[in-house]
Amino acid sequence: MKIRLGYAALSLQLENCSPAKTVTFKTYSGIADQEARLDKLRRVARQNIENTFRVLRYNTAHDILLYRFSSQIIPLATHPLVEDWDYLREFAPELQGLGHYCRAHHLRVSAHPDHFTVINSPDEAVVAGSIKDLDYHAGLFRAMGLDKQTKMVLHIGGRYQDKTASLKRFLANFQMLPSHIKSRLMLENDDRSYSAGDVIEVCRKLKVPMVLDVHHHLVHHAGEQLSRLLPQVYATWTHQIPKLHFSSPRSPEKIRCHAQEIDPESFYHFIMTAREFNQDIDVMLEAKNKDLALFALVKEMSRKKGVTLINEAMMRI
Repeated sequence: MKIRLGYAALSLQLENCSPAKTVTFKTYSGIADQEARLDKLRRVARQNIENTFRVLRYNTAHDILLYRFSSQIIPLATHPLVEDWDYLREFAPELQGLGHYCRAHHLRVSAHPDHFTVINSPDEAVVAGSIKDLDYHAGLFRAMGLDKQTKMVLHIGGRYQDKTASLKRFLANFQMLPSHIKSRLMLENDDRSYSAGDVIEVCRKLKVPMVLDVHHHLVHHAGEQLSRLLPQVYATWTHQIPKLHFSSPRSPEKIRCHAQEIDPESFYHFIMTAREFNQDIDVMLEAKNKDLALFALVKEMSRKKGVTLINEAMMRI
């Protein structure tokens, strides 16, 4: 089986290449002239798009075909006072260029809207804001010309003192989402509220793929073993290679926080468990050291029995 590795948003190897430069609303509102305010947003957004391009070119040079876009490419995109700004039209050529590059180089790209994007909140304003954020991400993908295999990760959300009612609300709200959003979603287990077992059941009902986060499963589970979960997770993926998330705890005291690097022994143990099912997988590494952590992990895996490197970001076991 083959394992491809990827990382999220920012390359630490590239200098001055953040694709997530932002403009705070305080800064934006402090600029008196409306056109000057928009010019500020335009400059930052254009730099983010250019830096995203730089990261993609760097990734392909190093065989990294799995990548998560920053959610901050367009600053303040969902803020009510900026909603008249048609950034998709304004940056249409640049966004189409990003999409063309992804397709030409067979990149598997995705997005992960922020933690405040929850559609099972009992607060209707929170749900409306969450749908707006999902629409922003889906709109970028559509502007890039990327098909519905380009997806975004969503958590089920909170329990709100009643897990059963919150799950029902999630299912109901999910069904009411616009099709251009719903068709791009994949669901992930979290580290506090909804275990992998919970999410598998939801994915079966909704017929959407599940992203198994191995770290989240470590700190929040109902006793399920990975060897029992993996085939069930894989079964939710009908048209693509299954995608998983992997990170290591920062410390025993901060077990939910991501470490700078990936612990090679834990990763090796995981892939030896996964090997039993002979299923190719894509693994998004969520380490603080981003691409540097990816390269460090590959170097460690090259020394392990049963692991053969295919290139800088892919291995066979």
